[in-house]
Amino acid sequence: MKIFIDTNIPMYAAGKEHQLKDGCVKVLDAVATGKLEAFTDSEVFQEILYRYYHIGQPGMGFRVFDLFSTIMSGNILPVTYRDVNQARLFAESESAAGLSPRDLIHLAVMLNNGIDTIATTDRAFTRVDLVKVYAP
Repeated sequence: MKIFIDTNIPMYAAGKEHQLKDGCVKVLDAVATGKLEAFTDSEVFQEILYRYYHIGQPGMGFRVFDLFSTIMSGNILPVTYRDVNQARLFAESESAAGLSPRDLIHLAVMLNNGIDTIATTDRAFTRVDLVKVYAP
């Protein structure tokens, strides 16, 4: 089974104590040890940097970025024109209602690459019939 790793997984795993932290660490451990065939996209890395810059912690953003890119190894998918065009179509469809523009990009990348499961803490994905959600 292929699974897409959403931005919030590495961020909760690297963050302070939180009810979601342990589950996110376990997901990344399963990826690092090869128990999960996991993928993410380049937009996830932009989100990581953006968030940590926004809260005035770019150094932490660099650490999360570097560790996550090491764990994901060669399984980082590009965001292509096909993906952004698909995200644009999803934006007007009922099938992806409630997702943010960034999440629409992730959804398009997933589906365009044959991935139908996402590891995420984002409840909005649970309302999308196109994918299954693995919630840590």
